[in-house]
Amino acid sequence: MKSRFLLSGLAVAAALACAFALPVNAADISPEALMSGGMVGMLVNKENIGNVFISLKTTFNNAFAAAPSVWQKIAMRVPSTTGQNDYAWLSNFPKMRKWIGEKQVKSLEAAKYTLVNDDFEATVEVDRNDIEDDTLGIYAPQAEMAGWSAKQMPDEGILEVVNLGFTTPCYDGQYFFDTDHTVAGASVSNKGTKVLSIATFAAAQASYGAYRTAMKKFKDDEGRPLNVTPNVLLVGPALEDTANALMTNDKLEDGKPNPYKNTATVVVDARISSDTAWFLLDTTKPVKPFVFQDRKSPVFVEQTDAQSDDVFNRKKFKFGAEARAAFGFGFWQLAFGSDGTVA
Repeated sequence: MKSRFLLSGLAVAAALACAFALPVNAADISPEALMSGGMVGMLVNKENIGNVFISLKTTFNNAFAAAPSVWQKIAMRVPSTTGQNDYAWLSNFPKMRKWIGEKQVKSLEAAKYTLVNDDFEATVEVDRNDIEDDTLGIYAPQAEMAGWSAKQMPDEGILEVVNLGFTTPCYDGQYFFDTDHTVAGASVSNKGTKVLSIATFAAAQASYGAYRTAMKKFKDDEGRPLNVTPNVLLVGPALEDTANALMTNDKLEDGKPNPYKNTATVVVDARISSDTAWFLLDTTKPVKPFVFQDRKSPVFVEQTDAQSDDVFNRKKFKFGAEARAAFGFGFWQLAFGSDGTVA
């Protein structure tokens, strides 16, 4: 499946524009100089622009490294070296068995699940007059914001996949969260409708407790337990208080002991689009519920040749960011999703 990635045009534009207001010697640029701006014009030449780009790239990389991200808590990174990756192996995951006689070779199912890498870009133009007039110093903080935004790219993609889980097929051809996955000829569900509740023991048991138990009982195609261990409760802001209470309170609202305290780590993200949906995940294994397929991490690119057609005819330099990636579903048995529509 495909996702969309868009670095904030304002953030990238501001960050790149900021570069042209910096001093000539990149090694002498301090954070204070970056933040203050106020230079007295500059000569637009290859050396100056080259030094500016070095400084901008350093600022971007530092912000990128320091920025928070959430995708690592719920997804696995799969390096990609081609245009797409095939995940047919998910359909028949091998498990160690006692070796008696010949080896039993696991063969891949005919159906395929392929993630095609998308190209992502954000490109901006900077007018040469603005460089000469040195009017872009106020954009120094945006250089850091551009790095922060780039770090969010996998988060945006993975959370979009989570939101689409009720209506998008995974490797077995069923919706990722569905009531009728087929395992060894039997129908297995990893989709519910119960509201996440702490009102009473019965309500908590019928929602969180029931789905947690269902996950623990998941088996492979040979009828052996997968030993699924739910450890992450993923919710949007509307369910943050309920989720935290369920994981930390000694008692439920009816006064009965809370048997689910500390059974999972709460992960809250505003990019969960539903106010009622909640998700229980197992991220303890090498394979994860969701996939971040990383072909090329976000990098800055530049068009700074003063003799280029854009500069000669239109007085425009270009900087931008590029990336290649895809986002999709991993092993559905490691996730249970509820749309939260039934009390």
